[in-house]
Amino acid sequence: MRGWPILALALLAAAPARAETFESVAPFALLIDDTSGVTLYAKNADQPMQPASTAKLMTAVIVFDRIKAGKLSLDDLFTVSQNAWLTGGAKAHGSTMFLNLKSQVRVEDLLRGMIIQSGNDAAIVLAEGVAGTEDNFALAMNARAQELGMAHSHFTGPWGKPDPAQLVTAYDMAKLAAHIVHDDAEFYHYFGEKEFTWDKIRQLNRNPLLLANLGADGLKTGDTQESGFGLVGSAVDGGRRLIAVVNGLKTASERSDAARALIAYGQHDFETTTLYAAGDEIGAADVFGGATGSVGLVAEAPIAMETPRGSSEPVKAAIVYQGPLIAPVAKDASVARLKIWRGALLVVDAPLKTKDAVAVGDLKQRALGATWQMAGDWLRKALPKWR
Repeated sequence: MRGWPILALALLAAAPARAETFESVAPFALLIDDTSGVTLYAKNADQPMQPASTAKLMTAVIVFDRIKAGKLSLDDLFTVSQNAWLTGGAKAHGSTMFLNLKSQVRVEDLLRGMIIQSGNDAAIVLAEGVAGTEDNFALAMNARAQELGMAHSHFTGPWGKPDPAQLVTAYDMAKLAAHIVHDDAEFYHYFGEKEFTWDKIRQLNRNPLLLANLGADGLKTGDTQESGFGLVGSAVDGGRRLIAVVNGLKTASERSDAARALIAYGQHDFETTTLYAAGDEIGAADVFGGATGSVGLVAEAPIAMETPRGSSEPVKAAIVYQGPLIAPVAKDASVARLKIWRGALLVVDAPLKTKDAVAVGDLKQRALGATWQMAGDWLRKALPKWR
């Protein structure tokens, strides 16, 4: 059962509306403040889309995992198979590292060729070197996606080959980017390298944000006829990191403009309001069968919200939990979440914990709690009839 909303209030007074409201031209767009976890902008961000070469972010994660586990090293050599050479090399007319058939290449060079040059051949060689085949590697990609909470993503290959079954969401790709930034920090510098030369062929990084003077330091572009032009990018300004996702654009130029506009919007058009400090009591949860009928709920960490300057969107909040809680209830148990919406956009989803412990009540207290529970159930069933 979904918890009862306890708060339903305007947290901030509405300011005068601005003359203009930001709207991304991208069919799919998402902007996350990675520092606070706040969603700043979302457009079709939970809808399925083909990832194209941004799928190589997951390929990189699988390789990073093997290196950190000691199962692989940057100096290990992988052999360029005929499959990789034919389907990912120059003959395939896609993005390529221009690897030579049957040559042996260091894992680090393959990573750079895949990340900087977007080499499909490099991605295939890495997949085959790690898992034997692209299909086996896709299984590992999907298992890792589930571990990372990418519940709406499905990968079918290491380089983003067009496939109606290979689908992600902008929210999932932002989770993947955040994982790389934080958990694979030792490898993150590859995504910010502006060029890479292999076999005397110099290629520039395709990420336009790296040249935009916005503090961008990664991650990856992608485009196919089926997906359109997309990008998963990140930028740091004043110690505050933003993660942006756009997809479905018509041209590389349109992708560049859309990504820059989204990052600039996040950097310049928002103001931060601290709503609660860690430990502040925000509300209460009902307790069934306890020595008390409710328990206070406090913020596990500071909770802040970012609002577009001059926004007049209504702001609402609710405490959501599976309730009532059943006694005994432990202190500091994570039992609820504070959800805050700016208009239709969920911008804060923060955990709440119990302020105190609640012991099991005596017989009289349990009986009284049961009576109130039955009355509450009856009231909730009857209310729709009165509307």
